[in-house]
Amino acid sequence: MTYPNTEETINLIKKLVSIPSPSGNTNEVINFVEKYLAELQIETMRNRKGGLIATLEGTDTTKRRMLTAHVDTLGAMVKEIKANGRLKIDLIGGFKFNSIEGEYCQIETAKGKKYTGTILMHQTSVHVYKDAGKAERNQDNMEIRIDERVHNAEEVRALGIEVGDFVFFDPRVEVTPSGYIKSRHLDDKASVAILLQLIKQLKTEHITLPFTTHFLISNNEEIGYGGNSNITPETVEYLAVDMGAMGDGQSTDEYTVSICAKDASGPYHYGLRKHLVQLAEANKIDYKLDIYPYYGSDASAAIRAGHDIVHGLIGPGIDSSHAFERTHQSSIENTAKLLYHYVQSELVL
Repeated sequence: MTYPNTEETINLIKKLVSIPSPSGNTNEVINFVEKYLAELQIETMRNRKGGLIATLEGTDTTKRRMLTAHVDTLGAMVKEIKANGRLKIDLIGGFKFNSIEGEYCQIETAKGKKYTGTILMHQTSVHVYKDAGKAERNQDNMEIRIDERVHNAEEVRALGIEVGDFVFFDPRVEVTPSGYIKSRHLDDKASVAILLQLIKQLKTEHITLPFTTHFLISNNEEIGYGGNSNITPETVEYLAVDMGAMGDGQSTDEYTVSICAKDASGPYHYGLRKHLVQLAEANKIDYKLDIYPYYGSDASAAIRAGHDIVHGLIGPGIDSSHAFERTHQSSIENTAKLLYHYVQSELVL
């Protein structure tokens, strides 16, 4: 039994996280994925929201599957150009200001020019501000220090920077000798890389799937509606491939594939969940069942949109989600193995 090449998957993750793509500004990364699939001679189509859909024809075209992972990430927009020449920002996605304090970033103007900067508390200097450690990390206190000689709003605007410009966070991707992948935006570019490698293996090994399968690379998941459309009437099962959340009370870890039983939207389909567990056990794949209390996926978005589908959620375990994320190659491997067997299995219904 051969599985998608983990080293190739990790190299692909490094490329993906290095392409800025906050929700609302994902065209560059979608272009990258589109080209990757085109080189495999796989046709794709874009939906009007900018997501990408690839389809692999199966033996049965009357019943179909859809798998999805999202390339959009957390980010920010310029909210205000301050009188001191710094920028107030508005967050894109569900995260806290403290998770980006001290982070390097880029500001992209509407004309495509990029400037570097650092996200800092206004009261950062402990030699000046008595409350530097106690001040609240919020929109009023945090700002971008631009790496240009600017002292007021007029000088900033002269650079071409304006309200609504996107802010990209430096991913700082690193792969350690011990097999850890550390980076921002592993949610959900790790899963995108896993799906792309799966498609590559199915294509190069000429594997015919039992059911026609759509792969949606969605681009608005972080704001709640990435995968809630373009689901064909023939689609029976819909599996979101997204990160497994770690923390106190969670069973998910960085070494197994996480199978979600329930998140903030409610329980996932019981039959599909049991099917995934059976596949993992039959093929000696390390997994953990878990519940994510403050989480929603493209699959739950599809259910909320009214689609009559069987929905599920699996993914690699990611530590420190929506902050300085980390996973291990073991989790990437186990997720890839489960997906490989899942797409070749029978439908639950």
